[in-house]
Amino acid sequence: MSDTRNTHAELARRVAALEAERALTLRLAQTDSLTGLVNRGAFTSALCERLEAARETGGTVALFVVDLDRFKSLNDTLGHHAGDLLLAELGERLRGDCAETEIAARLGGDEFAVISDVRDVARRAQRLVNLVSQPQMIYGRQVSPGASVGVAVFPTDACDASDLQRFADMALYRVKTKGGRRYSVFDAELRAETERRRTLEEDLRRAITAGEIVPWFQPVIDSGSGRTVGVEVLARWNHPEQGLLAPAAFVPMAEELGLIRAIDEAVFDAACRRAATWVSDGLIELVSCNVSPRDLLDPGFSRKLIGRLQRTDLPATALTVEITETFLLQDLGLARRHIERLAARGVRVALDDFGTGYSNLRALMHLPIQTVKLDRSLICDVGRDARVSKLVAAMLHAARALGVSIVAEGVEDEAQALFLRSTGCDRMQGYFFARPMSGEAMDAQLRAAQAQAEPVRTPRRAAR
Repeated sequence: MSDTRNTHAELARRVAALEAERALTLRLAQTDSLTGLVNRGAFTSALCERLEAARETGGTVALFVVDLDRFKSLNDTLGHHAGDLLLAELGERLRGDCAETEIAARLGGDEFAVISDVRDVARRAQRLVNLVSQPQMIYGRQVSPGASVGVAVFPTDACDASDLQRFADMALYRVKTKGGRRYSVFDAELRAETERRRTLEEDLRRAITAGEIVPWFQPVIDSGSGRTVGVEVLARWNHPEQGLLAPAAFVPMAEELGLIRAIDEAVFDAACRRAATWVSDGLIELVSCNVSPRDLLDPGFSRKLIGRLQRTDLPATALTVEITETFLLQDLGLARRHIERLAARGVRVALDDFGTGYSNLRALMHLPIQTVKLDRSLICDVGRDARVSKLVAAMLHAARALGVSIVAEGVEDEAQALFLRSTGCDRMQGYFFARPMSGEAMDAQLRAAQAQAEPVRTPRRAAR
């Protein structure tokens, strides 16, 4: 009998140990290891549970999203270990400040969240700003990065967890754009912005198939003759209600929605078809198209581009593909394969934003790149600032020594154009010469220039 009791007791101890171990494993899986707060996964589950309970009882749930100001600067100056110390301290503060009914979480990086049932959200938000902004000593230095807080409330602002988080983030973003160290509550202004964005998203999906996103063209000028020798392709959206929209108004959204590739392909195809006539008529020599780093990271990009080009009448030798240094830094081997494959078909490759990075010259030495485009940030002070002028002149000399042609973009006045011409820049583009224009306007300008350049025929006198 004694043996039986001992066996049962031992079994009970083992079951209790397994349950304790399982509980510990679960707790660790739900806890942020640095701060000890709830992690993102557990936070999302807790928020959904709170909202469900509030629906049944008719209660409210307030979500506070907290983001540190200038945290990156702290990491850069004192190191990542100092940043970790600050985050751990903030975890302790939040845990100590929260009521029993509140849940504090670290969502990742320097972003935190608090789920609460408080009614006075403004007062709670300000207390969070004050709490996080209190100074802390790290490595003998007083650190006070400050905090921005965005707030959204269920069911007033949103009816589900996804929208509640999105609206709190929108309120947070508004604070960050105003300098931080304060809070913002989701309101009618942000709701109107949400509706406007939702409408714009729907319009953008429709615009691609409707052919509303079209190529525009900016002339590329030969520095010696002043003649238009090429065009750069740019995207514009002919919105039926808002009129003509520049890329900044829709490209970031297109990237978020996964539509940027469809837009790039539509603009590329339309631009090549339009420009093919200009090339065949001798109006221009080249057409430059920008390619996003995301497309370049596709191993099949160059083959797909060649296939699309073959479906137009534009000769491969007239096309220049502009790539950025960002892509070269991400995958130099893949860049080489794309560039060599394009070059084998006669397509030229230009390195855009030249002069803004560290490995441009190395890329020119080791890759078959035929053109560099001087970044507009370098052009704005040439001819005025002696140091900038010397730097640009040295870059032009280095590029010429490597046998590549040079295009300066962002030329906006005569002083810049004269300096670039005197230092041997091959080609230029910018508002000083012409703004981007529609295909119809570009066609008219090119043909007018051709007619003006043609020699005037003198009629022969009739023989007496």
